Amino acid sequence: MAWNEPGGNGNNQDPWGGGNNNNRGGKGGGDQGPPDLDEALRKLQDKLNNIFGGAGKRSSGGYGGDGDGDGSASGAGFFWIVLLIALLIWAGMGVYTVDQQERGVVLRLGKYSETVGPGLQWNPPMIDDVTLVNVTRLRTRDQRSLMLTEDENIVDVDMTVQYVISDTRNFVLSVRDPESSLSHAAESALRHVVGSTDMHSILTQGREALSIQVQDRLQNYMNDYATGLQISKVNIKEAKAPNQVQDAFDDVIKAREDEQRVKNEAESYANGIIPEARGQAQRMLEEASAYKEQVIARSEGDAKRFTALLTEYQKAPEVTRERLYLDTMQEVLSQNPKVLVDVEGGNNMMYLPLDKIVQNRPVVSDMNGPVRLDSQSLREVTDQVVDQLRQRQSTRREGR
Repeated sequence: MAWNEPGGNGNNQDPWGGGNNNNRGGKGGGDQGPPDLDEALRKLQDKLNNIFGGAGKRSSGGYGGDGDGDGSASGAGFFWIVLLIALLIWAGMGVYTVDQQERGVVLRLGKYSETVGPGLQWNPPMIDDVTLVNVTRLRTRDQRSLMLTEDENIVDVDMTVQYVISDTRNFVLSVRDPESSLSHAAESALRHVVGSTDMHSILTQGREALSIQVQDRLQNYMNDYATGLQISKVNIKEAKAPNQVQDAFDDVIKAREDEQRVKNEAESYANGIIPEARGQAQRMLEEASAYKEQVIARSEGDAKRFTALLTEYQKAPEVTRERLYLDTMQEVLSQNPKVLVDVEGGNNMMYLPLDKIVQNRPVVSDMNGPVRLDSQSLREVTDQVVDQLRQRQSTRREGR
């Protein structure tokens, strides 16, 4: 039978547990309205009171007690529900994740507590304050200004500073604005180093040394300030004269480059001429030594030849004397291209330029010997000489 069918047992089958409905607003047992929400709320409150120890505060009269007791129990249960929800929300707000590249600085009630690493972390909200900092990203800051050098010249230096965060606690807590402090310290370090360096070194080959010195000094400043920054590299991108005097500086630099070029050329010439001179000196020494040996050997040979010739001369003086005369005449006349012919019975000698005559005649060249006339040319030269002798003889006779 359905719970709402007419009959005497309908009230006992009320699914809302309303078997005794006499106290519901004075209505009779036959009231079939919606279930009582206050009663359902009281049941839930009763369960919560049993959990949190609030059951003893309820009156011993149960749900049928006076209205003040029921209202207090209902308010306490609602309070615990709200408190539980608030606790859950508060706990959820404290959950956060730290990336692999980050570190977290935890302040508990405004005081440093710890530094947390990568992973899932939890800190009580409104009690702990967490600041996450990226410690692996390479940061860059540019610095450019006009500075005075050691030799009282003004240069325009453009510098780039690359740095990372090495100490998270110092970076967050020790200095109010670490990167602003870095900018001021970089300018101070650069001015100090530039002020102790001459302009020529800064504009030419001294940039690398300048950047190293600035980096060391800047890192010392960062350590003294406890900024938690590590300087990775300092690059001097540009170092030049101010724009107002750039043309004059270009002329000076060009003159210095010309000076260096001339020096290099002079050194190159010296490096080439000195070994050559030393080689020539050594060659002359070798030639002198060889000439010395040659003269000594020739003198010794002449002495031995003279001794041998003396021996032969003592044996046959006439033959030896004639042989010496013939050898001497052969040696002298073999080098002379001119011939003088003494005609018998005359007072004049005839001059024959054999060198000129030979130039107009064909010659025979021997690969292993000197140049000589062929037989036909020699015959023609002989005939020409005989003809000239005959003509000279005839002329002399007619003159007599």
